[in-house]
Amino acid sequence: MPVAAGERVKPDMRLLGLLALGHLVIDTNQGALPAILPFLRTALDLSYAAAGTIVLMANVTSSLIQPLFGYLADRTVRRWLLPLSVLFSSLGIALSGLAPSYGIVLVLVVISGFGIAAYHPEGYRTATRVAGDRKATGLSIFSTGGNIGISVGPPLITALVTGFGLPGSLGLLVPGVLVALLLTAALPRLSAPPMPRAQAAAATAPRTMVGAMSLLLLVVTLRSWVQLGFTTFVPFYYLDVLNGDPRMIGTLLFVFLGAGAAGTLAAGPIADRVGVRRYVVSVFLLATPLAMAFLVVRGVMSFIVLGALGFVLVSTFTVSVVLGQAYMPRNPGMASGLIVGFAIGAGGVGVTALGWVADHLGLMSALWISAVMPLLGFVAACFLPDSPRP
Repeated sequence: MPVAAGERVKPDMRLLGLLALGHLVIDTNQGALPAILPFLRTALDLSYAAAGTIVLMANVTSSLIQPLFGYLADRTVRRWLLPLSVLFSSLGIALSGLAPSYGIVLVLVVISGFGIAAYHPEGYRTATRVAGDRKATGLSIFSTGGNIGISVGPPLITALVTGFGLPGSLGLLVPGVLVALLLTAALPRLSAPPMPRAQAAAATAPRTMVGAMSLLLLVVTLRSWVQLGFTTFVPFYYLDVLNGDPRMIGTLLFVFLGAGAAGTLAAGPIADRVGVRRYVVSVFLLATPLAMAFLVVRGVMSFIVLGALGFVLVSTFTVSVVLGQAYMPRNPGMASGLIVGFAIGAGGVGVTALGWVADHLGLMSALWISAVMPLLGFVAACFLPDSPRP
């Protein structure tokens, strides 16, 4: 049935929920990697730089190649990638606990990374199609699934490994297989053609704002550097500097990333009201003082401040995708691939540099560098143009 010109299109909550569930499993696997690194480091006798290289390989395969999948998503519908990518992302991380060598870990991380890379552009493009008119709100639901997964991944893998040893990572196969089957069953609905109104909007959309998109990629790269820097090195900070209990690593990351999931869900409705660009600029201004505070407080306050930082910093994730799709209205798959993939992966390259800093100048130097990076993101975000009105 055609949609009237003035009628608002509501999100398809069932499909958004299923896509968010797939996103949850995908990012549970992605979030499990930083938490399993200390155990792999001990088992395989790795340096900080080697641990940073594992993160680099994960981000090169899971992030930097996402624009390619986004390009393909804008050309032809490949919804079958959704269940397949969930399965592969789970398989790689699940087998990493059985890896007998550093090289095998890298291979398995690459396998998981390809699954993660395939899901995000296709998932974001599909979620955008079923999100109706409230794009920021709809995509915040989809993204919240991923951020919940990122936050659940660390305590889940920590519980599995501390309870069953490194082979306990095989437990991640269970949700991967189940959700892959659910997505396979829903493929006919997920593959339905877009509504006539959406097709007409795509045909008349303005061209890509190249300069604005380039600046946005820089902003997201800086945000990614901060987030990945903290998720990678805070566990080592907790163990090596604060002499904490290894069983609390998952809880620590859950506080940071779980608060980020809550921030992501809250960000969509707020950004729909105050404007996406204004929200991004304001949030970056808050991040540096919170990051610096975490490095000087102790005890319970460490958890509180880390949660506040996660809420503020990670909440920019969804609105960045919405802004990117506004700058590239004819290529939403490519836009999400660039934001979620390339920019975040480029930030991951910084984690390798931070690993070198941690090895040569100390772990605290790497964390302090991460803490001041949001200031650069704030300066860059101030020059972002407003998104064009549909």
